[in-house]
Amino acid sequence: MRRGLRIVSRILVAAGVLLAAWVIVVWQWQDPFTALYTHFQQEKLGHQLSQEFAAFRPAAAARGLALDSERSEVAADAARFRRETHEGQAIGRIVIGRIGLNMVVVDGTTESSLEKGPGRDLSTYMPGQNRLVYIAGHRTTYLAPFSHINDIRVGDYIRLEMPYATFVYRATGHRIVLADDLSVLRSPKHEELELQACHPRFFATHRYIVYAKLVAMTPRA
Repeated sequence: MRRGLRIVSRILVAAGVLLAAWVIVVWQWQDPFTALYTHFQQEKLGHQLSQEFAAFRPAAAARGLALDSERSEVAADAARFRRETHEGQAIGRIVIGRIGLNMVVVDGTTESSLEKGPGRDLSTYMPGQNRLVYIAGHRTTYLAPFSHINDIRVGDYIRLEMPYATFVYRATGHRIVLADDLSVLRSPKHEELELQACHPRFFATHRYIVYAKLVAMTPRA
């Protein structure tokens, strides 16, 4: 009997040590198992995005446009692209140097979509439509694209590469809101990018929001 209790106690201790080690790994880096799945999905999405870049024919000419210039052609391209996309489809690439992020963005924020990578909330707009662009991402699982979202500083650049144009945003600040605060999805009457992740890590009681304004745009040929 005592021998059996000793065996059980050792198993419980070992399980506790493994659990603690797992928590440390996920806290410092990310969940390795879900990361493998998302890595595979990102490979597929990368090929899909390359095909979209090759197939999409932007109406806007390939020239740099000042932000106060007419951008109706780019807005029309963005609106057309938005109509043609579907949930879970690759729509662009997000690059944030500060946190070492370079991933394909998908359309939609359902559970299955966010398992593939960061996703655009379908109730918001595409880059170039002069309204709110809202992108959410995981913080501890599925390659944890926004694991270090809190490290983004005011002034940091965020680049979104779309089949019709490339957009550069500059971070202007951040805010922490309750998970059920839907005011963050209310679009201003100008272009704004919001990045969202759960806060604090391992919990979903709040959302960490990074705000960024558009500072440059280059249409594709």
